[in-house]
Amino acid sequence: MSLTSEDMADFFTLRTVSWDNGRVKMIDQTALPNRFSYVVYRTPEQVAAAIKTMVVRGAPAIGVAAAMGLALAAQRSKANRLPDLFRDMESSAALLRSTRPTAVNLFWGIDRVMGKARAASSVREAKEEVAAEVKVMEEEDVEVNRKLGRAGADLIRDGDTVLTQCNAGALATVGYGTALGVVRAAVEQGKLIKVLVPETRPALQGARLTAFELARDRIPCTLIADTAVGHMLSLGRVDRVIVGADRITRDGYVFNKIGTYQEAVLAKRHGVPFHPAAPRSTFDLTRTHEQVTIEERGTEEVVLIRGKRIAPKGVPVSNPAFDMTPPELVTSMITERGLIGIPFEENITRLMS
Repeated sequence: MSLTSEDMADFFTLRTVSWDNGRVKMIDQTALPNRFSYVVYRTPEQVAAAIKTMVVRGAPAIGVAAAMGLALAAQRSKANRLPDLFRDMESSAALLRSTRPTAVNLFWGIDRVMGKARAASSVREAKEEVAAEVKVMEEEDVEVNRKLGRAGADLIRDGDTVLTQCNAGALATVGYGTALGVVRAAVEQGKLIKVLVPETRPALQGARLTAFELARDRIPCTLIADTAVGHMLSLGRVDRVIVGADRITRDGYVFNKIGTYQEAVLAKRHGVPFHPAAPRSTFDLTRTHEQVTIEERGTEEVVLIRGKRIAPKGVPVSNPAFDMTPPELVTSMITERGLIGIPFEENITRLMS
């Protein structure tokens, strides 16, 4: 279903993923910015494929999407007994867990829905409860991001330029956004904010998605090549770096889209504050950084741009989707529960438990 520009809500209010009467409805992010359209899925296998191929992406969004995929598994199950229903759901949960290994929100969403099902006393109750739960999760995500945005907006001064990375906006969440949620909240406070948007190779989420969101909401932005980040910082054209996160471990390491670590290093070199913005569901209190797997994606994302080959055939390719930023490069973390500062391990445990 394609929408005209008149049909499109702005990204302050748009829903990236939603539960629609037993179906999962998503914006097709692979088509942006050239075409704005929704896709509708009816099976957990379809949702898993959408997560794997980045029809939906962004840690909070895929957490809720995976939860909805599992809810579809419950709705479609022919089981008459709870153990059989749980077996059907666990089979789909294993498929959904296999799609993206780094973003912890995905596992959080699946575990939350499984927990709701296991608390039920009948198959009918379990199906009703998981369907209700994913609607709660959808609404919660938007409200959490608005709280997070307000918590971070006070860091930003009127006239600041914020450097971000990848897309941590409404499209990376159910709605509103994390890093861009902070920008939106500052704009709602009446501040004039500018955003520097690195293109974010290889999938170009900055160029395709973040710039699209900001332009749609009439928030001033400038698109730059990834290789221009250090130059912009050296010229004093960045006041603050605010990025999203796909997992923050209990020892304060931040896993986010590839390119985040170099932004943090360069920000430290030039005395610019660096802030990851993430909800509670992104914090992994059970692991340290050594225990996290960084997803390695397919070679075609690097050697092709929108289907056109840019590298010689047969050249070896490494395509890590994420990198790791150590806590010593972080100024503070922005969450819906407030800011987390040094010492990170102690304060993460205190505020996020």
